[in-house]
Amino acid sequence: MTTAVYPGSFDPVTNGHLDVISRGAELFDKVIVGVLHNSTKSPLFSVEERVKILKQATKNLPNVEIRSFSGLSVEFARQCDAKVIIRGLRAITDFEYELQMAQTNRVLAPDIDTMFLTTSLEYAYLSSTTVKEVAAFGGDITKFVPEFVVDEVHRKFC
Repeated sequence: MTTAVYPGSFDPVTNGHLDVISRGAELFDKVIVGVLHNSTKSPLFSVEERVKILKQATKNLPNVEIRSFSGLSVEFARQCDAKVIIRGLRAITDFEYELQMAQTNRVLAPDIDTMFLTTSLEYAYLSSTTVKEVAAFGGDITKFVPEFVVDEVHRKFC
């Protein structure tokens, strides 16, 4: 059984994230989405809320599991017995950062590979930051996130 992990903040999960998750689920026997607890950031949603949202958003993908973690992605991958870390790429700026991280991870854990999935064109512009900025100013985020996430985001800004 081939297991991959897809680590990230997912604050909030976007349709772009879900695109990468569903495509990863087609490629691997199991995909574990790792929701990062980063104490240096002030997220909109708590780790527990993000896990709950992702579980609901991926409930139709039987080979996807949602877990929280802190620390290094390669250590999380090892804990999950995963040999692959999935990363989504939107633009060349993502590639530069992600390549550096993949190379660092390769030095830290030579037995774990990174696989880049380019985001579908319809989501190439989309980020969690964009969703939060649009929502903070009362803009329409229905094209960016699942319908139930729209309500969750609006609750945070009301």
